[in-house]
Amino acid sequence: MTRIACVGITVLDRIWYLDELPKEGGKFVAKSYTEVGGGPAATAAVAASKLGVQVDFIGRVGDDDTGRRLLTELETWGVNTRYSRIIKHARSSQSAILVDNAGERIIASFPSPDLPDDAGWLNEIDFSQYDVILADVRWHEGAKQAFTLARKHGVLTVLDGDTTPQNIADLVELSDHAVFSAPGLERLTGISDSTVALKEAKTLTNGHVYVTCGEEGCYWLENDTLRHHPAFAVRVVDTTGAGDVFHGAFAVALTDSDTLEHAVRFASAVAALKCTRPGGRAGIPDSDQTRCFMSLFV
Repeated sequence: MTRIACVGITVLDRIWYLDELPKEGGKFVAKSYTEVGGGPAATAAVAASKLGVQVDFIGRVGDDDTGRRLLTELETWGVNTRYSRIIKHARSSQSAILVDNAGERIIASFPSPDLPDDAGWLNEIDFSQYDVILADVRWHEGAKQAFTLARKHGVLTVLDGDTTPQNIADLVELSDHAVFSAPGLERLTGISDSTVALKEAKTLTNGHVYVTCGEEGCYWLENDTLRHHPAFAVRVVDTTGAGDVFHGAFAVALTDSDTLEHAVRFASAVAALKCTRPGGRAGIPDSDQTRCFMSLFV
């Protein structure tokens, strides 16, 4: 059975649903509210689990109620947290998210400064057991160490290239597949045109590079040729976690796809279906639901 490890952060998302996103300071009344686990690697792990593969989440949480809650929730989604570390006297990471009627959002994140960057303890994990290692950029040292160990064992690596204050060029270099958000790609290259920026990113790696552009779909380079898959048309309720879900589904699809196009199409379908329900995880489909949905667009 396919086994994937997702390395990075997990956070508690507190999500408020409003008719419109605030345009200025003031008091606003939410029409709905929910709390759910989030974070790029953690949500990608949930997506991979729902798609039927074995998944380990490898990350750090504080020894507070939030941290225990985050790991327990991952376990309920079928994600194994045996390799995650609980850091004593540390706070866990959290986010506040505002979502409007169109599913657009504003996110304010609190990446806990109490969680140590050190990733030396990953050496204790046997990375040869995995088919794919997916890592986000929010725990830079963890991603770098995981990808280094994966390369040593010939294991495929997928980078979630979202925005981060650090320069992620070294992570891109270690990636077999670097899948950027449009803001993450611009942050890396300094180029606002995503297709031009993609070609610049390709100079950093021997692997493949992609950029997801929301409703515009996904672009990637294949044999130096720009390829594109449009986004699936759905009624969007909440885009929270859509990129994370795309990455998790993409990692799964790489293990059984004959072409990059099929992997991108599958991941796009999973992410689109997620957007039809509120929250970052509740709407993630399984493989059968995804294939049924994809059959409508043949």
